[in-house]
Amino acid sequence: MTVQEKLGQIQQLTWTGDTGPGGGQTEQTEAAARAGLLGSVLNIHGARHSNSLQRIAVEESRLGIPLLFGLDVIHGFWTAFPIPLAQASSFDPEVARRDAEVSAKEARSEGVRWTFSPMIDVTHEPRWGRIAESCGEDPYLNAAFAVAKVQGYQGPADGSELSRMDRIAACAKHFVAYGGAEGGRDYNTVDVSEQRLRNLYLPPFKAAVDAGVATVMAAFNTVGGVPAHGNAHTMNSVLKEEWGFKGFVVSDYTGVEELIAHGFAEDGADAGRLALTAGLDMEMVSTNVADHGEALLSDGLITMERLDDAVTRILQLKFDLGLFDNPYTDESAAVAEPTAAARAASRESAARSMVLLRNEGSVLPLSPAARSIAVVGPFADSTGLHGTWAGPGASRFPSVSILGAVREAAPGTKVTHAGQNPAQAAAAAAAAEVTVVVVGEDPELSGEAAVRSDIGLPTGQEELIAAVAATGKPFVVVLVNGRPLVLGDWLDSAPAVLEAWHSGIEAGHAVADVLFGSVNPGGKLPVTFPRAVGQIPLYYNHESTGRPYNPAQPEEKFVSKYLDLADGPRFPFGYGLSYTTFAVSRPQLSQESIARDALERGETVEVSLTVTNTGERAGDEVVQLYVHDVAAGIAQPVRRLRGFERVTLEPGRSTTVSFRLGAQDLGFWTNDPAGTFTVERGRIDVYTGTSSTTRDCCPLTVV
Repeated sequence: MTVQEKLGQIQQLTWTGDTGPGGGQTEQTEAAARAGLLGSVLNIHGARHSNSLQRIAVEESRLGIPLLFGLDVIHGFWTAFPIPLAQASSFDPEVARRDAEVSAKEARSEGVRWTFSPMIDVTHEPRWGRIAESCGEDPYLNAAFAVAKVQGYQGPADGSELSRMDRIAACAKHFVAYGGAEGGRDYNTVDVSEQRLRNLYLPPFKAAVDAGVATVMAAFNTVGGVPAHGNAHTMNSVLKEEWGFKGFVVSDYTGVEELIAHGFAEDGADAGRLALTAGLDMEMVSTNVADHGEALLSDGLITMERLDDAVTRILQLKFDLGLFDNPYTDESAAVAEPTAAARAASRESAARSMVLLRNEGSVLPLSPAARSIAVVGPFADSTGLHGTWAGPGASRFPSVSILGAVREAAPGTKVTHAGQNPAQAAAAAAAAEVTVVVVGEDPELSGEAAVRSDIGLPTGQEELIAAVAATGKPFVVVLVNGRPLVLGDWLDSAPAVLEAWHSGIEAGHAVADVLFGSVNPGGKLPVTFPRAVGQIPLYYNHESTGRPYNPAQPEEKFVSKYLDLADGPRFPFGYGLSYTTFAVSRPQLSQESIARDALERGETVEVSLTVTNTGERAGDEVVQLYVHDVAAGIAQPVRRLRGFERVTLEPGRSTTVSFRLGAQDLGFWTNDPAGTFTVERGRIDVYTGTSSTTRDCCPLTVV
């Protein structure tokens, strides 16, 4: 390969037209493909379109190296599943795996071989719009869903199934600490210590790498003052050397160019040099490495060895995907629309992801035999509840509306409708036995570049709820949103509240399934709901201060608290109700102490407990395991999730749930930049229960 051809392989350009090759907007991409100076194309899909461009690269360029087509397939291609934050609410990684499997099959049939997913940014910032794409505030939960998503896209960790027609390459993003952006503002600064980087932000990426993720995407933010696109510590030292990552690192959209705006690079040549030498392998959209690579080589500012390494990593993935053997897509086998099975999977996943926040007086489940039901609110009849980054299917296949699904679920019931006008909604509620109030956020209010300083319900929605409440009739509030919300005073007047999130193509059916009880809600919150924006950041796995707030002494002044706000969240991490009730026993340990060297040899402690369905309905409970190192060389979080299991029980039935705690669960990373993991002697409190606020505890001593 010539130097120019090598530089071409590390270049990704975007497809800006909605037609196949020959369109005026795509001249640069076509010319680069024809000259063999292009490695990948972003945002093209459709078997016919991708084949046309692929033929230019394969049949007209000197070496005939096929192109790699990538697309943001975040929670669905044609079939939109619930947003990732909602999927995390299921506390069931199989939900993420099922999404990835359906998405991979649909996308691959349309020429896409590479998705920029999963996004596994741990975040404590609900104002950040991209929290919708993440799995929330906990690294352990994010890691479990990262593994499931990668396996669903790619198959086994060895990459042996990547060439299959139902697999695509995954991309773990954004590397790293993007979820810590100051003020929740996209693309913003992250100032993070080494221990927090390793204990909070890196674990999901390590899990994805261990699961065989093919690619990793650099983040827009700085990490300790160094932009992630030029950060040799994170990309070279940690990812490639320490973890042994064999795939390639791609930039985010114009991320290399943005090194100049960061004040890290002087110009395009400097940006290309810094990114490539720091470990970046492919540049998305901007062209700094390709434009200046030859001059940088001749001046000795980059090495041929580094360039060859980047190209080798890219070509290896193309081989693994089978592109050299079969670069084209079978146009006759394209999946042109969501199948019945895909819709059913999305519907089941959405219902499994919903969280019952409140149910006073047993308003829920609704009776399908009710004489009349009003469905009101700005999203009652919405067919756009797919969520942010819902894929190309969102514009072609509307989501099922909640209004339509309620009518379908209760065919003998008079179902009336009113929009966001409070007077009309109140009139409809007054005339009905029960009212479903559907409020929340438009999907455009969450996602990338959708940061909100006020995360309450948008204007007019609280007034609508108040008007319905004033009728004195029973009602349920259904929240459709892409982030945790600050729930105002209206919450106290709402007998029942269901967190439904943005739930994908089958949103309405899934909501109706839960409202009418054909599905008993069992989801839990993967993120804290604050009482007020002023509390943010607020998260369960915080470190204790020297003067922690004591609920038994609320009048104490000189402690960490607000003067004008009750302590703690509105709803904590791991919280969620059911239409039945459960009892969970205290944890039992297989041994009261364990030697540190035994842990280092791989020995574990078993934690077991019994969960019983004490109600009258079959239902799901999520049993959760947390640990707290009481005294350590670095102040530890008051709780750290280290296990969870969702169980289904018939009324009166019990089951035993067991977890294993090992060195990775009981130790932590120090502030050593070289990366030092340690397990210290001392007492560790082991908590089990059904939310992060559980008090059931048993001590374990490391000796």
